[in-house]
Formats: sequence, C-alpha cells, structure tokens
Amino acid sequence: MTKKLLILSLLIVCFSCTQKETVDSIVFNAKIYTVDENFSNAEAFAVKDGKFVAVGNTSDILASYEAENKIDVAGKTIFPGFIDAHCHFYRLGTNKQSVDLIGTQSFEEVIQRIFDFQEEKNVPFITGRGWDQNDWEVKEFPTKDRLDKLFPNTPIALTRVDGHAYLVNQKALDMAGITPETKVPGGEVQLKDGKLTGILVDNPMDMIDKIIPQPNRAQQIQALQDAQGECFSYGLTTVNDAGLDKNVINLIDSLQKAETLKIRVYAMISNTPENVAYYIDKEPYKTDYLNVCSFKVYGDGALGSRGAALKEPYSDHDNHFGAMVTSPAELSKLAARIAKTKYQMNTHAIGDSANYQVLKTYAKVLEGQTNRRWKIEHAQVIDEPDFDIFKNENIIPSVQPTHATSDMYWAGERLGAEREKGAYAYKRLLDLSGKLALGTDFPVEYVSPFKTFYAAVARKDSEHYPEGGYQKENALSREETLKGMTIWAAYSNFEENEKGSIETGKFADFIILDKNLMEIPEKDILDAKVLETYVAGKKVK
Repeated sequence: MTKKLLILSLLIVCFSCTQKETVDSIVFNAKIYTVDENFSNAEAFAVKDGKFVAVGNTSDILASYEAENKIDVAGKTIFPGFIDAHCHFYRLGTNKQSVDLIGTQSFEEVIQRIFDFQEEKNVPFITGRGWDQNDWEVKEFPTKDRLDKLFPNTPIALTRVDGHAYLVNQKALDMAGITPETKVPGGEVQLKDGKLTGILVDNPMDMIDKIIPQPNRAQQIQALQDAQGECFSYGLTTVNDAGLDKNVINLIDSLQKAETLKIRVYAMISNTPENVAYYIDKEPYKTDYLNVCSFKVYGDGALGSRGAALKEPYSDHDNHFGAMVTSPAELSKLAARIAKTKYQMNTHAIGDSANYQVLKTYAKVLEGQTNRRWKIEHAQVIDEPDFDIFKNENIIPSVQPTHATSDMYWAGERLGAEREKGAYAYKRLLDLSGKLALGTDFPVEYVSPFKTFYAAVARKDSEHYPEGGYQKENALSREETLKGMTIWAAYSNFEENEKGSIETGKFADFIILDKNLMEIPEKDILDAKVLETYVAGKKVK
C-alpha cells in the first residue's frame, strides 16, 4: 500500500511539473534591458492579453509557459518601446502633404522644391515647412520678392523649421489682411524700408493660419496613418504630441478604438480659448492608447528666428530681446486656473527670460501641492541663478538632445559665449530634477530616436562633429539616455506604472534592435536599426 501511494505521489508531482500556463507569446534568448528600478537585464518574457506576465531567464520562462507563438531572437537586444516625450505627431503626417523644405541648402533650392511640388500637385494654396536660413551661405531671412514674381496668384506659406516663422508671398498677405501697419503683440511683422518682407514671426502667423485651407477628414486620417508608419519604423510606441485641437484628439480616439491607429498618444491640448473652454471643467480623459491630461502653452518663440525671449539683447541683433508669445500676466492667470484642476501644464520655453517666467509661475501656483509633474518643454537657455528652481518635484524638464547639435553652429552668435554655457545643459538639469524626459520635436528635427540617443551621449551631429563633443560636460550616460526615452518619459506622463519598462503587469510594448546601443562603439549608434516593433504584444513593424 505504501509503495502504491509513493508511486501515485510521484506521478502527481511529475504531472504538476509539466503543467505550463498558456500565454499568447514567448520571447526568449534575448539581451533584454528591462529599465526597471535596478536597470536589470533579462533573457526572456511571456506576454498575455497585451501585457508582460513574466520576465526572467530563458530556461525558467520556457519551463513555466507555453505559447504557439515563440520568438527566438538569437541574442539580439530588446528595449522597452521608445517614447518620444515631445513631438508633433499629427503635423508630421500633414507635412507629407506639403512641400518638404528640410535640408535645403539655399533659397534657390527652396524655390526649386516648390516648383517640383506644384507641378505634381497643382494645389490652390501652397504650404511647406523646413527651411532654415542658418543652413544657407547667406544666413539671413529670405524675402517674398521672388515668390511674388513666380507665383503672383497662388498664396504661399512656408514655415521655418522651428515652426516659429513664416515666409509668405504678397497674395497670402493680401488674403490675410496684413499690411505694413499691422501690429500683433508677441511677435513681428518684419519690414524693410517700410515694406513687408513676407517674414512673420510667432503670433502674427495666426493671421495666415486662418486663411490656409484645412484638411478634410480623409486627409487627416491619412496624415495620422502616415505618421504612425514612420514612428513604428523607428521603434516609437508612444508619442507625446505637443499641441492638438479637440477635433484631432477626438479623431485619434475614434481611430484607436477602431484599431486603425495602434500607436499610443499622450495628447497635449493646444492652448486656444475654444480648447480650454471645452476641457478645463472636465476630468482628464484616459484610455490604454490615449491620454489627454495636459495643456500645451507657448511661452516664447524660437532661438533660430530670434523669437526666444532673452533677459539681455541678442548678441547678434542690437536691442532685440525676442518676445513672450503668452504674456507673463496671461501665463500666470492660465497657470492658476490649471492648478485648480487635475491637468498638467506643459509650457514651451526657449530663452532665459521665458524659462524664468515659466519656472517662477509654476513654483508660485503649485506651492503646497505635490506630484503635479508640470513640464518645461525645451528648457533651452537657463540663466545661472534660475537653475535651482528646477529643484522642485512639481517641475520636469522635457528636452530634445538634437536641438543642441542642430543649433551649436550658431547658438554662440545668438547668445554670446557666457550665456551659451547655460544652454542645452541636459546633464545639469537631470542632476537638479532627478528625471529628464527626452524627445525629438519632430518634424522640427528628424524622427529617429537614434539621433536623439547619439546627440545625448556624444553631443555630436550626424557627421560626428565636433570631435570632442559640444559642451560635453552636459552629455548623458547611455543608461540615463535610455531612461529618458522610456521610463522617465512615461513618468512625465503619469504612465510609469503601465509602460516605459519591461516588467510584469505593464503593456507589452517593446522593440528588437539589430545593435546593442548600450555596448557598441559610440560612432555606430546612428547606424542602428529597429528590426521589429510590438505594441501590446502585437507586431506593428
């Protein structure tokens, strides 16, 4: 009898040992950077119902779980899905429906691209984006004269790369009612010898926006799908769109629910009277794919167009300080209103004056509150006495490393050597704030997160210039950079418990890379590629 019981017990034990939990997929034989609290590595994980259910070594995962879909990655590197903490996702898509002026080396090339575009599209209103006079031999703003001669009857609006200046022709100016006498606070209608040049900086651009034909629903959907495809190709699984109107947010929500749009979106609400009135008294809106819990506000303009608000005049433009797009009084009033809600306030601040105004306003209206996570978008130029204001748990700097390597050629001319020391100071900001959210600001910069990673770590451009790195003391480590593109970006969105790392219970958003960014020579980072992208455990690229 005892012998029979022993055999039966052994059979039960053996049977129980062979029972495995069935999951949707198993990924194994990998070099996984979990980006958990200990920044630990793993070899395998199991996914069920769109979430990680176990993370560990290959033998344990294969012994405990069973799945029809088993992926042997043969030692390749896996990261959590990249999160772009500041970009313009919808605009990336709409830009594909206009003239691409990125990388133009002269105004002649701008003209040629307009001709080529119009010959193919023949649109009634020509729009384009991406020109940057700092990349040209003649580093001055262009004028509308040639556009007037070549396109006298077709309105044209060409957006500078940073989105803070237009070049428009006379036809567009006439349609918008802009004359040499037009004055708009928070920007500039540029004149030369009393005549319009066609350059509009910051707030006057709104007058042109009102006359540009709006895309129809089919074009909007196509724009979002085009942008999604490009983002997935680079391993982006969440994008923080820095400024969307209600109708686009609702469209994104409907497309996500229909599973037509599968990328996750943290949508910052554009600070317009209509948007604020609609959302301010409502609770933030949250699904697994859409997070609407913040307002995007513009503090000032951009450094490249000399619209950034500085405490002292531009070093290359006498008695010119830039301008606040939102006045300090309006900023304080809006901040106080948002502080009484559950929403975040995310404010664009480039110049040291703008950063001071925003930091001071945040600190004042959030006094006595905790865990608000309001963001300074860009935090680009900081005056020495103002750095310490970032020692505030309610404030998070959200920066874009490629801005440093795009601007470094001329930033010193704008700021002067002493003031430049407080610009693009990412390591210092991280040391003060404890966390740093990293993004690209695409399509102002390229979509590629690898450019972000390289610029943060090497402080060099795509041609590996300068040799020693630009202000290398503010470079980030590879671990800090990866955290900034994953878990810290998720934290800035109040989403650190659901994404940003490969841990049990979180969304199974992950990417498989052809190179290990944490180990390869620095110069090879830009050559890395995403082999596969997964959102909720499903392959999307």
